[in-house]
Amino acid sequence: MTDDGYPDGQPGAADPGPDRTRLVLGGGLAVVLLAVVGASGGWILAGDADPSTPPAATGTSAPASSGGTPTHAPPSTRPERSPTGTRTTTPAGLTVPDLVGTDFERARGALHDRKLGWRLVFGTGSGRNVERTSPAPGTAVRPGVTVTLWVAGPAPAVSVPDLLAQDCGDAANDLVAAGLYPRYRTGRRGPVTAQDPVPGSSARWNDQVALTCGDEPSTTTATPPPTP
Repeated sequence: MTDDGYPDGQPGAADPGPDRTRLVLGGGLAVVLLAVVGASGGWILAGDADPSTPPAATGTSAPASSGGTPTHAPPSTRPERSPTGTRTTTPAGLTVPDLVGTDFERARGALHDRKLGWRLVFGTGSGRNVERTSPAPGTAVRPGVTVTLWVAGPAPAVSVPDLLAQDCGDAANDLVAAGLYPRYRTGRRGPVTAQDPVPGSSARWNDQVALTCGDEPSTTTATPPPTP
């Protein structure tokens, strides 16, 4: 206070004082509030758009998996197994036996047991042993295949069996067993009515014996016509 009884610091025209400061701050806040209200009104008037949500991407997205199993399984990268064996028409294990050095009659029996045929080719040397075969030993063959046997020496002698009155088929089997071959003069049915060479004759392996099979035609005597 002054000596005149008045308090110090009375606001004047040159001193705005605290009331003026509060007025300025209040005016500033009012301006800010009006700006916020105006902005909110602008967003409301603009429509339903949500300003806080960014626009969706325009790119296409992959369809979601349905969770089911695929219709076709993916191709396997595993190689297929190839068959281990070769399919053939030859029965397993049927091969030409090794007959080299074997007596030709014994070799013939071995082929017969395997249901194979044989053909003997005799040589000019000595001995009864097989020198080579065709097909070669170990060759895979089918039943009924003929195997040729080359024999070192010449064909040995053999006696012609008696085949008369035998069935023609049985007689042929007997000839083959004896090392001979049949030759049919007529048919192959019926009994043997003739043979050449005759029974007991000397022949050699691979020789032929002619057979006449079947009933002989009956001979009738023609009656001469009566004389007038």
